[in-house]
Amino acid sequence: MAMCGHLVADDSVYWFLAENRHRLFPDDMFADLFGSGRGRPSVPADVIATVMVLQALEGLSDRDAIAQLRMNIAWKVAVGRPLHDEGFHPTVLTLWRNKLRVSDRPQRIFDAVRGVIDATSVLAGKTRRALDSTVLDDAVTRQDAIMQLVAQIRRVRRLVPAAKALVLVAHDFDNDPGKPVCAWNDRADIDRVVTELVTDAQAILTALDGAELDNIQAEAVGLLALVAGQDVEPGEGEGTWRIAPVTRPGRMVSVHDPESRHVHKTSHNYRDGFKAHIGIEPDTGLITACDLTAGNVGDAQAAPGLLTKEASGVEVLADSAYGSGDFRAYLAERGHTATIKPIPLRSAIPDGFTIDDFTIDLEAMTATCPNQITVTIGPKSRQARFTRRCNGCPLRERCTRAVNGKVLSVHQHHELLANARAHALTDEFIKPYRQHRPMVERSIAWLIRRNGRKVRYRGITRNQIGFSHRCAAVNLKRLINLGIRWDQGWQLAT
Repeated sequence: MAMCGHLVADDSVYWFLAENRHRLFPDDMFADLFGSGRGRPSVPADVIATVMVLQALEGLSDRDAIAQLRMNIAWKVAVGRPLHDEGFHPTVLTLWRNKLRVSDRPQRIFDAVRGVIDATSVLAGKTRRALDSTVLDDAVTRQDAIMQLVAQIRRVRRLVPAAKALVLVAHDFDNDPGKPVCAWNDRADIDRVVTELVTDAQAILTALDGAELDNIQAEAVGLLALVAGQDVEPGEGEGTWRIAPVTRPGRMVSVHDPESRHVHKTSHNYRDGFKAHIGIEPDTGLITACDLTAGNVGDAQAAPGLLTKEASGVEVLADSAYGSGDFRAYLAERGHTATIKPIPLRSAIPDGFTIDDFTIDLEAMTATCPNQITVTIGPKSRQARFTRRCNGCPLRERCTRAVNGKVLSVHQHHELLANARAHALTDEFIKPYRQHRPMVERSIAWLIRRNGRKVRYRGITRNQIGFSHRCAAVNLKRLINLGIRWDQGWQLAT
């Protein structure tokens, strides 16, 4: 650093890490990862943590990260290594990630940077949190039902000798990783291939029923059982199978990453992978919490995990994906304020009545329709059945097309949802929502730049660590822009 530190900008992440990596990532922060008493790793913890942060910041593979460590002066300054230092082997990063993954604090690098944020008191008095998510593409290729069956049968036969000994008919599983021979423009021949594959899979499962298997073998056999049933249904003939005409909810997209899922971020955005969730403080853009889930996990389902460390009294800003009644109830119970765009109402008939055109009295448990007909709401079904009362109603064409008349379902959190729809029309909602929520979109843009859109690993837990490192790196850049410095403690420029 004394020889070439002057070549690195003093307002860069590299210089900041060079000056402060010992404070950010002290050895005792990682002591539990190597508790065997057989000695400590040859590479210091602060060096490994610094490389992981820079790797996440620049979106690099392990090999490319170590190449940067060998050749890039800024990286050498950041880790305090001399110019002639050759770094270390890329598998050292794999070892540390694996250690972090099975530890009780896998996101400790993000938590360390979050600790710096707390020490500066930059968030003191700032009680707004904006939430959002983005799709991260998986690291594997999507497989159709036939390729999943072929791939998993091949894997089970490699792992379990008893499965290898079986004579199967659908395909040469030992020598051909591709699809079976088939006339792919002939539906009957496709059904034949599907039937033979499912029959072979069932033969393996039957043969291994009750067999003693280790954890890896049992996982592979269990995955085969899942694959053999998730995309198929019985055919017209006895013992035949065909591809189901609809995609099953929660469908696995590849046996090479069983935790990857189809993602519908919007009706026009259809991809495979995971969802990255963040909470930010909108004035500073600092990420206060992060998580990564399967792609089919709803935003409102993941949102409580982003607020677990927040004190009561937080104003939560989010789009309509977070507008469920359950999440609004969660916020209300904890004293938070929901500035969340409501889920749009859909009428049964275009330009017809919605539930807001009905008068719902939850104390009396009654519902009154636009024609002023009142019925009781069932206490268990939470349905208001107008049925025969719709006969001859002059407003029926705007209300229902059901032959037996209108049946109105009342959500268990109806009052919260109705109040939210009314509140969303007021300036009290519109002004803070438009002013503060868009910042989370910018934070997501920072996270996905430089190859951040695609994950590098398989499975949720591995990619959670990588994403948390990315969030830590982005927070460091924001802190540097805000003037972070060490002066007998962490401080921001005034």
